[in-house]
Amino acid sequence: MANRSELRDLAGGLALLSDPTRLGILKALAGGPKNVGAICGALGLKQPAVSHHLGLLRLGRLVSGTRKGKSVYYMVEGATLKEVAAGLAKLTPRK
Repeated sequence: MANRSELRDLAGGLALLSDPTRLGILKALAGGPKNVGAICGALGLKQPAVSHHLGLLRLGRLVSGTRKGKSVYYMVEGATLKEVAAGLAKLTPRK
């Protein structure tokens, strides 16, 4: 059985996943590391919004970044979350 602290951490992680922009970022990162510009292009969002949400995902340790030259490439952290992101990438919205 999970202790109170583990449940709090899980609830925090799920709260991070409850935002459509953050879900879109994870879906975009399911195909592999991307920089902010590529994520913006994939989601049709402006850089400040994507950077804000990436910051929240980083604080929650759901994504990490690696600097390559002047760019930072973001990737999904953890094997379980990679499976979740891959599942998100397969979902298509209903119309």
